[in-house]
Amino acid sequence: MAAYAFRPMEADDLPIIKRWLEMPHVREWWHDPAEQFELVSGDLGHPDMAQFIVAADGTEFAYLQCYNLSAWNTGFGPQPKGTRGLDQFIGEADMIGCGYGSALARAFADRLLASGTPRVVTDPDPLNTRAIRAYEKAGFRRDNLVETPDGPALLMVRDQ
Repeated sequence: MAAYAFRPMEADDLPIIKRWLEMPHVREWWHDPAEQFELVSGDLGHPDMAQFIVAADGTEFAYLQCYNLSAWNTGFGPQPKGTRGLDQFIGEADMIGCGYGSALARAFADRLLASGTPRVVTDPDPLNTRAIRAYEKAGFRRDNLVETPDGPALLMVRDQ
């Protein structure tokens, strides 16, 4: 099993984030790379958004953002105080379909829940079966379909 490291993202990481957002497998679900890059780079240093570069056994391959849901609750309905939201993508195409997505989501959610976070949520596109399967393998359960500013999403939750 790989050892996962979550390094806080810095401004020096923006070129790799830009490259990853332009990859076809990321564009499929994150859509317009320029728009997403503006959002991701604009959140750098935001007090309610923690952004990470994820490494497996020393190889950096993914982006993960963890946000305070009370600052960005966009249609998820009432959630326990302290709930955190997760979004992620694997940037390196050769690491897709190898179990890294579910393993990094599980490792990160485990850390949050162990530190007292009552609930972790994520909201994949309902058509993104690969992401849904990965989150289920990471211990998340399907909650309900929600409408977000980006369109319909499947709210998935993991509790303590």
